[in-house]
Amino acid sequence: MPIGSRIEPELADQISAVRQFNRFYTTKLGLLRRRHLDGDFSLTEARILYEIGVSPRMTASALRAILELDAGYISRLLSALTKRRLVRQATSEADGREKLLTLTATGAKAVARLNEQSTMQIQGLLANLDSADREALVASLTKVRSILIGPERAPVRIVRLTAANDHALAILQEYYEAVHVVQRDTPASIQKILGAPASGMWLAYLGDAVVGCVVLRKLESIPRAAECKRLYVKPCARGNRIADKLLDEQEAFASASGIKWIYLDTYDDLKPAIALYERRGYERCERYNDNPQATLFMRKRIV
Repeated sequence: MPIGSRIEPELADQISAVRQFNRFYTTKLGLLRRRHLDGDFSLTEARILYEIGVSPRMTASALRAILELDAGYISRLLSALTKRRLVRQATSEADGREKLLTLTATGAKAVARLNEQSTMQIQGLLANLDSADREALVASLTKVRSILIGPERAPVRIVRLTAANDHALAILQEYYEAVHVVQRDTPASIQKILGAPASGMWLAYLGDAVVGCVVLRKLESIPRAAECKRLYVKPCARGNRIADKLLDEQEAFASASGIKWIYLDTYDDLKPAIALYERRGYERCERYNDNPQATLFMRKRIV
């Protein structure tokens, strides 16, 4: 809704009520104080330490996704916590661009203190409530969380095809139109890929709907190499990590099939796709095919 646009009276009252509650609980829980729980950390620092403590060896990108914070901001906070010898960062063997995060012994002790202080704070808030009011409060908080999260998403299923079908042809056609592909696969060429060694096609399903695809084609010109092609996720399904799930399945299959390198081509305008590939460990390389549309070539070592 644009700033300054007219708001219906009922919605205006609801917005006012939410803002009033926000002001109340931020004061009640001491969230406006410079240091969380009057300790040594800001609220954000304390939350970062907590998340690393419950999920050791999580990546910095996973932490960003959980907290929904800017990458630069997270990086600065992690650097500061590392300098304070509270967090340890180690380079991931699977992806050299990623850092695996763990707490140091000092960091673990700090989190234990924070947990104890938080427990005491909440215990104090609940101390003056009887059992019925405490149960009502917890039930209300659970309901609020459920409403704000929204309806549960259908699980993502990744299926490897053994034969070309209407679902595969339909989503490939959508992909061709979306990225203006000139050299397009025919049903016969797709079936040939499905029957070839170290090759295949995977479909992603949300419920019963096909929402994504990826193809792997063995490269005859490069020993122990294959090509990632036709990676696509429908706009309506993005945000579910479907591209990652498709690539996970593809890479696991390629590794089991004796493939050492996966190559791909793309072009410079596809910035989100390039960022995805780089995050997953693909590096730029020399041209390896004659695709007239491709301007960028990448590869990833998988074994």
